[in-house]
Amino acid sequence: MELEEGKEKFIEAWGALGSSWGVTRTMAQIHALLLVASDPLSTDDIMDELQISRGNVNINTRMLLDWGLAHKKLIPGERKEFFVGEKDMSKVVKNIIIARKKRELEPMLRLLDDLTGVHGDGPDAREFREVIKDLKLYSHKADSALAALVKVDSNWFFSTFLTMIK
Repeated sequence: MELEEGKEKFIEAWGALGSSWGVTRTMAQIHALLLVASDPLSTDDIMDELQISRGNVNINTRMLLDWGLAHKKLIPGERKEFFVGEKDMSKVVKNIIIARKKRELEPMLRLLDDLTGVHGDGPDAREFREVIKDLKLYSHKADSALAALVKVDSNWFFSTFLTMIK
């Protein structure tokens, strides 16, 4: 397989995987392109490579910057913005966990806290409170586990993880 074909397959696969971690296919494809690029890429470079609009590139690169999955790179003498993908996979995983926790788990925890105070008598009300209590318990355990995972020394975590899956 030639390099260009490999890059295309990787970008397409990473884009499909992106929906699993809560981002759009285009955002994940831009991230994949930045990951495999040996040099920083401009908005024009990304547009040309992925055949997408300037607006699409601008929106998705901003999101990648917000998630900590890409960084701006200043090139002396250039007026364009250039972008570099975060290539440290432990940081990539950590940043995805942090972003998803903030976007998905934390709002659910707040909702469950609010629902804990629901009043009512009868079997339906008791069942509702019991389900909310259980969900809250497991959601807090997940939150604690993710928080611990983010704090763990990434080299230790990944070497242990890789040893486990071998």
